[in-house]
Amino acid sequence: MTAPHPFAETLRAVGRGPTLSRPLSRDEARAAMAMILDDAVAPVQLGAFLALLRYRKETPDELAGFVDAARARMPAPDGIVADLDWPSYADRHKQLPYFLLAALLLAANGLRIAMHGVAGKGPVTSRAVLAALGIAPAADMAAARAALDEAGFAYLPIETQCPPLQRLFELRPLMGLRSPANTFARDLNPARAPHQLQGVFHPTYLDTHLETARLLGQPRCLVLKGGGGEVQRNPEKPCRIAALRDGQAGELDWPALMPKTRYRWRDDPLDPARVVALWRGEGDAPEPEGAVIATAALALLLTGRADGPDAADAAAREMWATRDRTRFPAS
Repeated sequence: MTAPHPFAETLRAVGRGPTLSRPLSRDEARAAMAMILDDAVAPVQLGAFLALLRYRKETPDELAGFVDAARARMPAPDGIVADLDWPSYADRHKQLPYFLLAALLLAANGLRIAMHGVAGKGPVTSRAVLAALGIAPAADMAAARAALDEAGFAYLPIETQCPPLQRLFELRPLMGLRSPANTFARDLNPARAPHQLQGVFHPTYLDTHLETARLLGQPRCLVLKGGGGEVQRNPEKPCRIAALRDGQAGELDWPALMPKTRYRWRDDPLDPARVVALWRGEGDAPEPEGAVIATAALALLLTGRADGPDAADAAAREMWATRDRTRFPAS
């Protein structure tokens, strides 16, 4: 008789039906993801596991365990000093990623920002926009450290940080749906920055990610429903934010930055040059400018650069008004 595969017990735990299945503990989740990242599970097991968890939604303990396993296979952040962790894992943008200008605006004003993400397959990606701005992904931790020291901003691609995790992202065309990798990668914080911003697509994930951050010992974190699941605040709408400060969870209702207009974000042509033009002040685009200001304000409040939402919005607006418009594209 063939002995059971070691991963079979994990599938039995999560897949025995509505009455007998149960969530994994953090230790169990760590062990399960370690086997997956080490390519020690059969393809049928991997597909079943990913689909089951996607269907019923991951728990904070499971997400924390998955992060533990991935971090154990990632390079140590030795010598890297970052103020703010900024995950970016929308693999296909349906609107322009104006949030990138918010991150770069903050970096130009003294915050050290480590952004990480996946390559993406859509007509416009974060990396394509960063390339148009003259910013290349960091090839390794040494390059990330140099970029942070020079410009206050580094982009760490997941394929160099954790190649086995990149393979999970590449399963989406085969499976037809996102996997838990899209969820827990947001919590990786490869530079171990003390502050973290997270954008989610579904509001039900706000509290899940906040609790995951708490389990991982993240000192401070803000989680919001952002445009396309990214850290991009809509300036025309109030924003509900889940907040973590020194282990204490809370909630913040941030007022809209500007009155609602008839602007349709998805009507913007998906052209990276439009984001570059916005930084350079070419053309009239009050709503995208508002998105940059509103998003930058989140980081100012989170990192203690402003005392409240109104002060953060005002400070971000001043930063935008006084930016060096010739800074990008960089040579």
